[in-house]
Amino acid sequence: MRSITTQGVKSVRRIPRLLTVGLALLICLIVPALASAQDPAGALSPFLPRPVKEPPVPLSIPIARLPNLVNTPSKTGVEVGTSRVITLEEAQQAAAGQNPMVRLGQLQVEAAKQNRQVFAASYFPQISSTFANLHFNKFMGEQIQLRRPIQGTTTSASLPLLGKDLTLAAFTVMQPLTPLLKVQQAVKIARADENIARAKAGMPISETSRNVEKNYFDLLIAQRELTIAQLKSKRVQDKSLIASNSSAPRLSAEQEAEMIEAEKTLVVVTSKVRELSASLNGLIGLPAETELELVRPAPRVENVSLSEATQKALESNPEVIEAEQTAIKARAGRKLAKLDYVPDVVVLGGYAYQANLLPLLPRDFSFIGVMATYSIFDGGKREHTLKQRKAQVEMAELAVTLTKAKVAGAVKTSYFEMERSRVLTELSQRMISASEVVNVSHQPDSFEVKEARARMEAEVLRAESAYREALGKLRSLMGDR
Repeated sequence: MRSITTQGVKSVRRIPRLLTVGLALLICLIVPALASAQDPAGALSPFLPRPVKEPPVPLSIPIARLPNLVNTPSKTGVEVGTSRVITLEEAQQAAAGQNPMVRLGQLQVEAAKQNRQVFAASYFPQISSTFANLHFNKFMGEQIQLRRPIQGTTTSASLPLLGKDLTLAAFTVMQPLTPLLKVQQAVKIARADENIARAKAGMPISETSRNVEKNYFDLLIAQRELTIAQLKSKRVQDKSLIASNSSAPRLSAEQEAEMIEAEKTLVVVTSKVRELSASLNGLIGLPAETELELVRPAPRVENVSLSEATQKALESNPEVIEAEQTAIKARAGRKLAKLDYVPDVVVLGGYAYQANLLPLLPRDFSFIGVMATYSIFDGGKREHTLKQRKAQVEMAELAVTLTKAKVAGAVKTSYFEMERSRVLTELSQRMISASEVVNVSHQPDSFEVKEARARMEAEVLRAESAYREALGKLRSLMGDR
């Protein structure tokens, strides 16, 4: 009982302390709220307690290589307004992985390879087997009636040609001899088709790379044009504000026309940037709404001589390769037409087991020998076929000459275009370097200086794009992938 009373006294003594702590907490919560309500201007805000903010977590978007560029994992996917930093090399790699024509070229090469191996299989002996187990409902032979003149009676004798219940198992081996010459020419034709497919398989990759490069630079140029349009619009708005604050009652017609023209240019350039961004996103497999932050590539300069480019184009150009391989096919076809005058000779052998198939033959036996076939008269078919193949050979050889001349002319045109674009690119870079030196002594942050700098950057990018486009055409003619 005493212990209970003692504990009760202690608990009673703790009540004032708990009330004091509660009142203090209540005052701390109410006073800042009352102070904020009485101080709408925020004069006391520096003296009020503020919640502790967690340090911001930097957003890191990994720029992965193919294929992680397209399939970057995220919680909510790519939303409208998201930004992606990307380089030209990464865009080209991603576009190559998204192009179905690349896979189509690989399949065409594989199909041509398998077709060649089909013809090459005819070099080896052909082994075949046969098995049969048959039952006939009638006697497979002749019934012969024999008279006995002495006895005056007639008797019948059976002469079976096949057994009523028979079994046959046979294995045959055949090795062609003279047909191997035809097989050799057929393999040449199939190998030429395979070489043509390999030469064309890399064309979608190089074409996709050039398309991405052109779209990439077009978007860089459009972004600079957007900057120019924004600066011009801001400059025109500032002029209109100054004019509206003057004594003039309203803007003049020229000022209004200038404002409308600036807004029109801004709308057109903004639409162009969105269109090019959507096109590039489609090439690399990103959603059309993704905003791209393009990294400006370093200037590209390659030293290629005209003789070197022409020589390599005549060796590696896909059109030249196709023409040369077509000529090889035509010559092989002409040899095949000549081989039609040669008999087809094969060596064959085999083993057979028969049970009641031919009762007069042994139960099992083997054989080996030579068999030849030859067409004696075909109405002039072989002669006309040979003349046709000779004409096709002449056509194919003439096509090789014409194709090489066309490719050499295209290489010369692309080479001089590339040299002209390279010189213009160097001049543009020198111009922008000189302008930067001049702008340092003036007002570098003025609208005019920024607009002029953006215009020069756009001109440099146009020159670089033209140079890369001409170089890409030259490399494509040279057969580079």
